[in-house]
Amino acid sequence: MLELRSQLPPEQRRLLGLFRRLGDTDRAMLLAFAEFLAARRKAGQSAQADTVAVPRAIPRPAGESVVAAIKRLSDTYFMLDRSVLLTDTSALMAAHLLQGRPAEEVVDELEDLFAAHYRRLQPEPDD
Repeated sequence: MLELRSQLPPEQRRLLGLFRRLGDTDRAMLLAFAEFLAARRKAGQSAQADTVAVPRAIPRPAGESVVAAIKRLSDTYFMLDRSVLLTDTSALMAAHLLQGRPAEEVVDELEDLFAAHYRRLQPEPDD
């Protein structure tokens, strides 16, 4: 294992060392955040100025975790800029993991958050 670790670039070794020092809850939060950032990069920008892509219809499974909800909503609202959602999404994740807010309640708020950001992308109706 040490041999493999020494082959990693310095920033990856540092991240691995930090990861190992975290507890299970903090590890889950770090992984969720990393997945969120990776999804944001992968999604990029889409749609033209006058049109906005339609969200994908991905149903919410029963008992969905907060991390799974973020992934599902990121896939549903693929046209949204993840960096705009980052602060609010991270705050809700922290409220769940660190403050013990129920997952179902946090997922409800995440759905509202993503939907509100999508509505803001809609062009103003011509009067």
